[in-house]
Amino acid sequence: MKREKGLPARSVAGFTLIELMVTIIILCILLGLAIPGFSRWVPNYRLRGAARDLYSNLQLAKSGAIRDRTEWAIRFTSATTYEIWSARDPDNPTQNQGWNSFSASDDTLVKTVNLSTYGSGVTFGAGSATAPVDPSEGGITAVPASPIYFNSRGFTTNNTVVFAYMTNNRNTSYAVGTLVSGVVVLRRWTGSTWQ
Repeated sequence: MKREKGLPARSVAGFTLIELMVTIIILCILLGLAIPGFSRWVPNYRLRGAARDLYSNLQLAKSGAIRDRTEWAIRFTSATTYEIWSARDPDNPTQNQGWNSFSASDDTLVKTVNLSTYGSGVTFGAGSATAPVDPSEGGITAVPASPIYFNSRGFTTNNTVVFAYMTNNRNTSYAVGTLVSGVVVLRRWTGSTWQ
């Protein structure tokens, strides 16, 4: 190995122990600053995912109703669960005579969604929201009292605006629902209005 002139052998080695320790300390400080921001971000990320999934499932029910030429519905069963149903009779799919009882014997359960799988306390509820998305709703209910039905043309058969409000353990709020025309809507509470 050829040495450069005028430099001792130690100066061309790697990092010194002090340089390595300073680098590790700087990385620990940056990590310490990032963890609180990350812990604030995760619950809102999970809630947004749950709201987007409900939005997608409403679109699924709407398109399924159009495709099958029968009614589909989203049924809110508790503060943390909802189900997607088709009016197709599982035993005789050609006889679609509408809803009987949300029973697997005469309707088809397509999917069950449990919000607790998202974590961060995601549930149905208003959170920090103080006003409904649409004034015709009258007020905010934690879980819609009735299912959202789509007919074979993709319109809601409820003839009313229906929204499901979702919140997490940080009181962030989202609203997902349908207009009378069957248009599926996703809104976020900004502290004073829905966007």
